[in-house]
Amino acid sequence: MEHGQQPNRPRLYGNPESGHSYKVRLMLTLANIDHDYEVIDIQLPRDKRPEPFRSYSASRFGEVPVLLLDGHVIAQSNSILLYLAERYDIYRGDGPKAALRMREWLFWEANKIGLSLPHLRLARNYFPKEFTEGAVSWIQARFDEESARLETELSDGRRFVLGDDLSVADLSLCGYFFWANQAEVRVLPNTRNWLARIASLPGWASPYRLLNPGSDYQTFGRIKGEYNPVAELV
Repeated sequence: MEHGQQPNRPRLYGNPESGHSYKVRLMLTLANIDHDYEVIDIQLPRDKRPEPFRSYSASRFGEVPVLLLDGHVIAQSNSILLYLAERYDIYRGDGPKAALRMREWLFWEANKIGLSLPHLRLARNYFPKEFTEGAVSWIQARFDEESARLETELSDGRRFVLGDDLSVADLSLCGYFFWANQAEVRVLPNTRNWLARIASLPGWASPYRLLNPGSDYQTFGRIKGEYNPVAELV
């Protein structure tokens, strides 16, 4: 624990390019949970990143986000979301069945949207020379299948993934969709409307605005802005 750090005050380490960091800070922000936030330069080699983050993250995969809370060091965004939901009794869904569905979506996201969408963003917006055409086509095919699945789930008119109320399933799934333009993918209509509802929530902010506490940050990607679902509404 950092000197002077309150054990019951969350401290989040993240980065403005990280959709996984965005998920967590968005949850903290929407829930009006006071917390500390520190940007970690993920372009630095892991052994050059600043302390105490380096020591905290060394046994937790060496990645962002990392959350300090209640004396715990917690990594992996979906695990952090679940801990926060239980710790503060928020965004958990209505009853045991909803809690089960919520966990299913988080595991699905990690292996589906959480794989394809970030990698398309990396391939098309940041490191195009490092991805072969065949690899990008394969990832795109995965995204097309996975986004169609989410689109079908949202086709019954529900406001959010579990029903009328926001849950950590929404927060997990939406993270990288707010960079869909940087991945150069089409957002389907039901999914776009769902994202617009999230973006209309009090306290919502776009990724760069939320993850960049200063005014001097600029993405090193080719596309500078984020995806705005509200602008696409008819």
